[in-house]
Amino acid sequence: MTRLQDSPEAGPRGPRLAVFGSGIGTNFAALLGAIDDGSLDAEIVAVFSDVADAGILNLARERGLPAFFIEPGTEKARLSAAAQKEILDRLKAARTDLVILAGFLRILTAPLLEVWHNKIVNLHPSLLPKYRGRNAWEQALAAGESEAGCTVHLVDAGIDTGRILAQATVPILPGDTGDGLYARIREQEHRLLPQAIRDYWASLQTAETGD
Repeated sequence: MTRLQDSPEAGPRGPRLAVFGSGIGTNFAALLGAIDDGSLDAEIVAVFSDVADAGILNLARERGLPAFFIEPGTEKARLSAAAQKEILDRLKAARTDLVILAGFLRILTAPLLEVWHNKIVNLHPSLLPKYRGRNAWEQALAAGESEAGCTVHLVDAGIDTGRILAQATVPILPGDTGDGLYARIREQEHRLLPQAIRDYWASLQTAETGD
């Protein structure tokens, strides 16, 4: 079935998104909510996880969305060549426009980064370029920062080094704990990610049309 947004009379369509996650899927749920309430014009065409029983896959299946467990291989942090090939094939079959990493704990490498150059968007729980890598909010607390936050950025060959698309700041309160701070960061993540996807897709469309 062709979506209304795909017809010329309806104007530019929203992006077809493939979402990757390794956990329970709270940011995926936020994307679904934004699509449902109309604040994000997009279609989720595939959901991937490197964890067989990840909550994000269960949530996708509950919504009737294509959900795929990708056997990651033997390396702790990276995907095997076979896993990357499967992902590339499924992304192509789904006619994906953008790849969204929402709590995906594997590092992407070539050929995924080459084929999907400037089309992979990551959400990271710090104010990049500070505190790359895992448990970034704990790093900010340990460093005595007065604020933390989250960043949406493009993915390149480095770890959390790609071009920044959007950020949101969260104050660090006296006596803050890691759990308390992360809960407030997640609230901002849920708001920021749909907004950043919408704005980045609009910029890509403008670049293509030359408007």
